[in-house]
Amino acid sequence: MGKIIAIANQKGGVGKTTTSINLAASLGVLEKKILLIDADPQANASSGIGIDVERVEIGTYQLLEHSNTAKEAIVSTQTPNLDIIPAHIDLVAIEIELVDKEEREYMLKKAIKDIKDDYDYIIIDCAPSLGLLTLNALTAADAVIIPIQCEYFALEGLGKLLNTIKSVQKIHNPELDIEGLLLTMYDSRLRLSNQVVEEVQKHFNDMVFKTIIQRNVRLSEAPSYGESIINYDASSKGANNYLSLAKEIINKNS
Repeated sequence: MGKIIAIANQKGGVGKTTTSINLAASLGVLEKKILLIDADPQANASSGIGIDVERVEIGTYQLLEHSNTAKEAIVSTQTPNLDIIPAHIDLVAIEIELVDKEEREYMLKKAIKDIKDDYDYIIIDCAPSLGLLTLNALTAADAVIIPIQCEYFALEGLGKLLNTIKSVQKIHNPELDIEGLLLTMYDSRLRLSNQVVEEVQKHFNDMVFKTIIQRNVRLSEAPSYGESIINYDASSKGANNYLSLAKEIINKNS
């Protein structure tokens, strides 16, 4: 039975897509069968893993519209054990098109129920908003990972996201768990980074992953080559951080 994990935070630039790509690739390298679903109209998870997004004909948009099946939308990647359902800029229109559909929050859940058992983990990269796309991801997911940037406004908006998760649990998906809060873009030389880590750990203790994702040049270079950090530079600090996160998730779920 596959576990579906949404990577969500309505703040942009906190490392959602970086985490989606590299966690998925790390779990794949650790011999888990993984599906990455790009549910962000910017389609950065797709291009960041080597998909030419201009040429995507069947992707998340068709999946949510139920005009194609999930199996038809799956594309294999150059990373071992990792498949993707890519996105295209036309995904931006889906929120308007779904607005008068019945059970519009359940479109993704219904679309992927037949393939859930084909994978160990399904990772959903969410859009930086709390709109219908993110709502679909949270309704379909078993758990959510919240990346938090180690910077001044890190906790801003977190309350709003936690409230959204609570209302999804109440109305659409009582099974939804918080898998963990993930601290990203950490720079040990900065006092501010250390203060944010202390603050988050103090408030949320066990909810925070032990693994912290450090700032790493190789990590920000990798997507421009259409590669995960595992393919791009397996010996980098970024690769070690994401492998450590993948192991932490596997241990937590075993």
